[in-house]
Amino acid sequence: MTLPLPFSSAPTHGSNSAGEVIALEPGIALLRGCATTRILLPLIESIAARSPFRHLTTPGGGQMSVAMTNCGPLGWVSDRTGYRYSPVDPLTASGWPAMPAEFRALALRAAAASGFPEFDPDACLINRYEIGARMGAHRDADESNFQQPIVSVSLGLPATFVFYGLTRGGKGSPVPLADGDVLVWGGPARLRYHAVRKVLPAQHSLTGSLRYNLTFRRGR
Repeated sequence: MTLPLPFSSAPTHGSNSAGEVIALEPGIALLRGCATTRILLPLIESIAARSPFRHLTTPGGGQMSVAMTNCGPLGWVSDRTGYRYSPVDPLTASGWPAMPAEFRALALRAAAASGFPEFDPDACLINRYEIGARMGAHRDADESNFQQPIVSVSLGLPATFVFYGLTRGGKGSPVPLADGDVLVWGGPARLRYHAVRKVLPAQHSLTGSLRYNLTFRRGR
């Protein structure tokens, strides 16, 4: 069976057209307008009906402003005992919903187009940003294999993603992200710190006042 891919076209280097790869820095690629919210949003809603969005607690006791759920064999969770991957949703005591074929196809195709053809995600973090929500500077270091990249899909309201270096300090390099953009980083950039600035008031025809982010990782 041929699946309707939520991806515009086969990307190539050298242009800012939708579906084409923009090399930002070594190991970092931006694919403009590659994901289709119309296809992906109903799948997100179906996942959230089984594993609801929740605001996780950090090991320090704070609460994240971004609401989160997961799909796939593993889900990323956080509480006072630490950050980790788990095959069980602690909220439902059941396994996470399966990763939709459309999600996986998008992640594999974006990774391959960005120079990471061996990417095989076993976790998809689904973040929901309300107006004013943000993600502080952090790096994705809870995985067992740093040879695998990160694939991050932006849906709905725009946001500004910021890359730092291998430490948290410095001014950072902002990357404006719009609905449908896909950001991939790995190789020399795999452990760089990054953040998402506060989501500003706006409206999107499908997501309203919300921004969604799909982050594909290989946890184990």
